Amino acid sequence: MQPERRNAFRFPFDAEAEVSLENTEDRLPARVTQIGPNGWFLQMAKPFEVGAVVFVKIFVEGTFFRDACCRLYSQPNVGMGVVFRKLNPFVVAVLQKWLLEAMKAKHKPSN
Repeated sequence: MQPERRNAFRFPFDAEAEVSLENTEDRLPARVTQIGPNGWFLQMAKPFEVGAVVFVKIFVEGTFFRDACCRLYSQPNVGMGVVFRKLNPFVVAVLQKWLLEAMKAKHKPSN
């Protein structure tokens, strides 16, 4: 197993996702379990190779995120961490909204 190399905080997040390798039409289902300002952790049975360029589409309550990411590390049979590449302005706004919601949820006092 490769060491995790994230360079920013991640927060719990739960969303459906589709992942495909660059230049392919094959989409694999995944689940986003963590979100951060630089990337995601995608739960999936067969993660891609380190450095693979993947397209990730995430669905949350009628909103979606779709952009290219680069696979950074994996945990076999668990999933992979991906880092964002060049984000377009539309997805930056969506990412910021989801990240703020995830941060608030994590720091929400429990009753």
